[in-house]
Amino acid sequence: MKLHTSLCGALVMAAMLSGHAQEKNNPGTTTPPPVTANADTTPENKPSEEKKWYDRILLRGYMQFRQNNLVNTNENLTCAQCDASWGGNGGVSVRRARIVVQGQMTTNVFIKLEADFATALTATAAGANQNFTQVRDAYADIGFDPNNELKVRLGQSKVPYGFENLQSSGTRLSLDRSDAINSALNGERDMGAFLYYTPMRIKKLYADLVNLNYKGSGDFGILAFGIYNGQTTNRPEMNRSQHVVARATYPFTIGKQIIEAGAQAYTGRYVMYDNQLSSAVTRTADKNYTDQRAAASFVLYPKPFGIQAEYNIGRGPQFDKPTQAVITKDLEGGYILANYRIPLKNMMLFPYSRYQYYKGGRKFELDARYYAVHQFDFGTEWIMNKYFKFTAEYCVSSRNYIDFVTQNNAQKGSSLRVQAHVNF
Repeated sequence: MKLHTSLCGALVMAAMLSGHAQEKNNPGTTTPPPVTANADTTPENKPSEEKKWYDRILLRGYMQFRQNNLVNTNENLTCAQCDASWGGNGGVSVRRARIVVQGQMTTNVFIKLEADFATALTATAAGANQNFTQVRDAYADIGFDPNNELKVRLGQSKVPYGFENLQSSGTRLSLDRSDAINSALNGERDMGAFLYYTPMRIKKLYADLVNLNYKGSGDFGILAFGIYNGQTTNRPEMNRSQHVVARATYPFTIGKQIIEAGAQAYTGRYVMYDNQLSSAVTRTADKNYTDQRAAASFVLYPKPFGIQAEYNIGRGPQFDKPTQAVITKDLEGGYILANYRIPLKNMMLFPYSRYQYYKGGRKFELDARYYAVHQFDFGTEWIMNKYFKFTAEYCVSSRNYIDFVTQNNAQKGSSLRVQAHVNF
C-alpha cells in the first residue's frame, strides 16, 4: 500500500522533535541504542517536569545502494523475490531506504513505525516501477511485567518464523534472504498479535549479539506464539481463517562460543488473489489453499568462525504443470552459511559463503509459481565504521520457474553484485 503524504510529514515532525540520537562505540552497529533520558535539572537542582512523549522518540534509518550486474553471464537469470534490479537491464538501484520512528512511551508501552521509500511497485524486473513508499512495521509492544520479559506485539511486524527472516537487512551478510525460508513470508511480515517471552539475561545477550557485530537476529523471544492474517505484508485478509505460528529457541554459552538452536512452525489457509491467477489456470472454487510449514534453525555465532543453517518442509499452493492447475503440494529447502569475523582496528571484515536449495511454490507470485533453485554465494562484508559498510558478493545460480504463462524458464549463470550500506 502506498503511504500518504501525512506519514512523510509525521516523520519529518518526529525528526525535528526527537533531538540527536545517542551514538554507539562499536564499529558497524546497525541498530541504535534505546533512547535514554538524561536527568534534567533546573538551576536550583530541582527535577524538571516529566518528559513529553515526543522527547522519548528516536529517529533512525539506513539506505542500501546496489549494482547487481558488474559481471553477469546471463541477463535472463533473475530473482523477483530477491531484487528487481538483478538481471535484465538492471543498473544501480536503491534497494532499501528505511526510516524508523520508535520510542518507549512508558515502562510497558513501546511503539515502532518503519517505512521503506524504495519499494518496487511490481515484483518483476521488466518495467517495474520503483521507489514507492510502503509501511514495513507499524506495531506496539505491551509489556506485562516491569522488565517486559513477557509482552504482546500488536500490528504489522515480522512473523517469528526463521532466524534469517528475523535478522535485519542491515545485519544480514548475504545480499538476499534464502528462497526456501523467505518464500514463507513475502516481506517477512504480517498483521497480527504475537506473544513473546524473553528473560532479562537473554535480552541482554540478544542485544549484545547485534550491537557487537555477531550477526544476531534481535529479541524475538525464546518462546513465541502468534495469530496473524496469513496474506503477507501489506495485503488485506481474504478469509476468516487466521494463521497460527509458534517458535522456541535458546542461545547456549559454551566456553567462549554461543550456539542457538530453534524450531518453528505455522499453519493456516492462504487465499490466492485474482491478480495472482492467470485467466485460464485451474484453481479451487474459493481460491483457498492449505499453507503449513515447519523449520529447524542452528546458529554458531562467529567467535570468530560462524555457521548459520536452516531447513524447512511444508505444504502450500503451487503450480502443477501436468494438470495446469494451482494445487496444494509439498515443498522443501534450506541453506547453510559459513562466515568468519575479523576485527581490523576500528573496522571489521566478514568473509562468508552460502549454499541454498529450494523446491516448491511461491504463494505470492503468479499462479504460485513452482521453483527449483540451487545457488552458491561467496562474499565479503567490510564494515568501515558504524555509519558505512560495503559488501561484494559473487553468485553462481541455477533457477527454474514454471507457471501457466511461462511453462519453463530454466536459467543458469553467475553475477558479481555489490552493495553500499549507510546508517543514520
